[in-house]
Amino acid sequence: MKKIIFTLLLATLLWTIMFSPLTAPHVNFWWAMTGSACTLSLLATLFNRGWWKEVHLTPANIALGVVIAVALWGVFWVGDKLSQLMFNFARPQVDLIYGMKDGESAWLLTALMLFLIGPAEEIFWRGYVQKQLSLRWNPNIGFIVTTAVYALVHAGSCNFMLTMAALVAGFFWGLLYRLFPERFAAIIISHALWDVAVFIWFPI
Repeated sequence: MKKIIFTLLLATLLWTIMFSPLTAPHVNFWWAMTGSACTLSLLATLFNRGWWKEVHLTPANIALGVVIAVALWGVFWVGDKLSQLMFNFARPQVDLIYGMKDGESAWLLTALMLFLIGPAEEIFWRGYVQKQLSLRWNPNIGFIVTTAVYALVHAGSCNFMLTMAALVAGFFWGLLYRLFPERFAAIIISHALWDVAVFIWFPI
């Protein structure tokens, strides 16, 4: 349990530095995110050796990953429209999130999200945190706690829409891992594809 607590405290610190209005202006978000996600996935590998045995890159999992990414993009498209009807601050906060890619190469961001950030986040949050908490307590508690913490580490941004986006996405991927852990490869692929789709290819 000490290892999980340590990694979650580290994740909270790193995410706060990246997103907090006090510290975010002083770091390059994309390189900080890449370094943070890769560091956490490396720790997950050290503390949970052999996770890659759960990743089966079959044609079925690749196709399912694409389907999941499309479905989640659709959920966020609907959520964006509803949030704009409910909150007058919704769109400005979403625009702040999109502003993080200003001045950056779309090709570079695509590569980082597809091959490093998206996979590394899943390796840590679902493949390590949720799995270990599920083994320690039970799968339902592991899913709920991981989903909550995944959202809370974004709270330092003081951006309600970002925190809610993390809650929805974390719930989506966490539930899939709770119900279909054997489809971990599809979940990883969906996270990577959704990242690129929502930020670069088809921004909402």
